[in-house]
Amino acid sequence: MKYPVTPDGRYFVVRGRLWRMSDPRLGESERAALTSALMTARRAVGVALRVGDPDGLKSARADVDTAKIKLGERGPVWWDDDAPDENRKMVKNSRYADWWTEQPEAR
Repeated sequence: MKYPVTPDGRYFVVRGRLWRMSDPRLGESERAALTSALMTARRAVGVALRVGDPDGLKSARADVDTAKIKLGERGPVWWDDDAPDENRKMVKNSRYADWWTEQPEAR
């Protein structure tokens, strides 16, 4: 499924919420390696939840966070124009609200 992306390419929208895109300056092989690490960490979260391993869960969630930071989806923003980070914000309450009202997905 393809999600709408803000005109500046910084966020995609899922169920009316903004989610930060990966840093477009990452090379394809680096992005692929980081995405693989993220998926491995997410699977480890699931395993830890299923088996009731709180230490494993803490470690796996930290690995998810690390991968997302390296991808640019969390942590310091990857753009340099001093625009605020609106990650996880409802698009209707963001600076993208006008753009969003023009999207078919917003209806």
